[in-house]
Amino acid sequence: MKHFTYLKNVSTLNLDQGACIGCGRCIEVCPHSVFRPSGKKVAVQSRDLCMECGACARNCPSAAVRVSAGVGCASGLITEWLSEIRFFRGTRSGGC
Repeated sequence: MKHFTYLKNVSTLNLDQGACIGCGRCIEVCPHSVFRPSGKKVAVQSRDLCMECGACARNCPSAAVRVSAGVGCASGLITEWLSEIRFFRGTRSGGC
């Protein structure tokens, strides 16, 4: 069942792998676990979880992460709210 797919992929998050020094600060400060370790660098785990708060970009010492203001925060909140509704109604797909 594909609900609310129009909310996906609206994030303006960009990670420059070449500039990434693998410090992991973005992983530490991201409230929604958007990033994950990838070898000696960091990778985007789930762009759809990004709420564009900018914590990752503000804390990246090499400026490898960029986030532009957009609809990501609103989209993230709406998506989270809709996921909770589907979970409580028993229609959520996937595991917790």
